[in-house]
Amino acid sequence: MGISIEIGGFSMASSVVQATRVSAAPRSALRYIPTVASGIDLVILAASVFGAIALQLSTADSSADAHVGDSLNVVGPVMILGWVAAIFLMGGYRAQVFGAGLDEYKATINASLVTAAAVGIGCYLLRVDLSRGFFVLAFAIGMPLLVAGRVSLRRGVQRARTLGSLQHRVVIAGAEGHVDEIAAVLNREKKLGYNVIGALTPEPGERLTTHSGIPLLGASRSLAQVAIDAEADVVFLAGGAFTSSVEMRQLAWDLEHEDIAVVIAPSVTDVSSERVSVRPVGGMPLIHLERSRTAEAVPRAKRAFDIIGSLCLLVAFSPVLVFAAFKVWRFDGGPVLFRQARVGRDGAGFRCWKFRTTDVETMDELPAEGVFREDDDRHVTGPGKWLRRFSIDQLPQLVNVLLGDMSLVGPRPPLRHEVAQYDDDMARRLRVRPGMTGLWLISGRNDLSWSETIRLDLYYVDNWSVLQDLTILARTWGAARRLRRPY
Repeated sequence: MGISIEIGGFSMASSVVQATRVSAAPRSALRYIPTVASGIDLVILAASVFGAIALQLSTADSSADAHVGDSLNVVGPVMILGWVAAIFLMGGYRAQVFGAGLDEYKATINASLVTAAAVGIGCYLLRVDLSRGFFVLAFAIGMPLLVAGRVSLRRGVQRARTLGSLQHRVVIAGAEGHVDEIAAVLNREKKLGYNVIGALTPEPGERLTTHSGIPLLGASRSLAQVAIDAEADVVFLAGGAFTSSVEMRQLAWDLEHEDIAVVIAPSVTDVSSERVSVRPVGGMPLIHLERSRTAEAVPRAKRAFDIIGSLCLLVAFSPVLVFAAFKVWRFDGGPVLFRQARVGRDGAGFRCWKFRTTDVETMDELPAEGVFREDDDRHVTGPGKWLRRFSIDQLPQLVNVLLGDMSLVGPRPPLRHEVAQYDDDMARRLRVRPGMTGLWLISGRNDLSWSETIRLDLYYVDNWSVLQDLTILARTWGAARRLRRPY
């Protein structure tokens, strides 16, 4: 992750990057995202407010219709404009909040609460007879629809960025190792829309690219000029970009009249924003990194979350569980459940429960790891194909969660032979219970490399939060339908 400092301008000029200007993509579309967002918000708020007016008038006493209608026809439009203005003042239309992070949603929700307070207080002070029913309806409808609109807009923006549109042209400055590390993160997270077009290092020498293949555009001391010539949208300052604060200050001065953002990217990748805080001390913005949340997650809040969640899900899915068990048994009269050896927290082994999806005759032919290749469908039963398609065969693991062997959300439960190959860093993922779902599932599952899976698991272990668990659970159903299981 990066701590970003937005500067309202930048300036650069170097013949080294003249060739990159030919391929510079039009950037005007990026500037329209806040406008589109404000238009969507305006439509949603108008529909919410006037819908609340219509509902209120339809239930109001006929003798009071005229009076109610007069007050609502005045307050309604004022509320819509004030609501949009509040979102603007809260930073909900800043270009930097679109596409990632929670700032966009926080600004929208906070602006809605401020608007509700302002309307209530204003009507009281001005003695406006505002219907309580209208007030509750307007905000009960408007707030969820605003958030839903922003979610839809974000998905559209991220989809466009994944396909190569709405890209920010990025130049990274810093020591080569830091440059490659930042570039790897930006290239991996394509939905963020950062297209790395080049890098600058303190002493580039005669080389044309970094070790990871990023084009070298010159020395970091000429960063301002290079960024302008390359038509960059964003400049990332990685570790080693400058030797003193004077050089960074000069960069800010050089770029203050250019439409280029400056992002300071310290070496704290794979750390959630909740664990990072910036506190100025003596004129220096010091970055404070909080301790890993693993110790908090294991014994207390996470376990309570798992117990309550698994009980609720077992009750909710009980008809599905009964129907699936009947289908498996009816197919060949064999065992309904299959126990698979996995490794849990602190290296303890446990039996992971699943609905059986293979022929009874092949149960003794399973490999030592207790799993067939995912692309080997020769032994999968008729009901098994259906169970696997919707990941229903995993539902008995809710019992494992209730018993404490697993968690609802966590790292992928590893096999014993995988754990035997762990180094010290990989072994850290065993500090929490493995999960039925996790970042590894919603981020691509079978499409992930081994190193990517480990990285996501370690990120989860160090940055656990209840909100993150809820988000992962909410995204699991869609991910399970799109992706094939890795085990």
